[in-house]
Amino acid sequence: MEETVDHEVLRPAPGREPPGAPSAYGETGRLLDRVFGRDDITVLRHEVLQRLERGLLGDRLDGFVLAVNEIITNVVLHAGGSGRLVLSRTGDSVWCTVTDSGPGIPERFRRPPDVPAAFEDGGRGIWLAYQLCDEVAMATGPIGTTIGLRVGLPGRNTTSDLAKRASSST
Repeated sequence: MEETVDHEVLRPAPGREPPGAPSAYGETGRLLDRVFGRDDITVLRHEVLQRLERGLLGDRLDGFVLAVNEIITNVVLHAGGSGRLVLSRTGDSVWCTVTDSGPGIPERFRRPPDVPAAFEDGGRGIWLAYQLCDEVAMATGPIGTTIGLRVGLPGRNTTSDLAKRASSST
């Protein structure tokens, strides 16, 4: 029996999509899609800042950009030196997804971390992301890691906001 393959489901590897290919968030939602390396951290941080106008995130803009910077710095320092960043906007949130092909994140960093000790070396990047973002999603393994950072747009009710309100009212 011949197996049929749904080519709509198959996607090229990160950074290999043909020009103009739609993103998982829809063509209008993608703000930035860029492969980066060690020499691109500062430029990429400025690109993220430029794509997110001050009015879009208000007071949360600088914190979100700091969280993104921490994650891309971790990729460069701990995950092989290069990765891919996709910045997108949905109806009520801004998402930044960072993917690498490193060895995976050690178990102790996979859950929301405790406050790092004052003189502890490292461990603040993921902790900061959890403090500055509304959601941090992580998928990691021996062939790479994807971290998603989400921050809700001011004045918009997000799904997680509604869930938090519902659980606090019971």
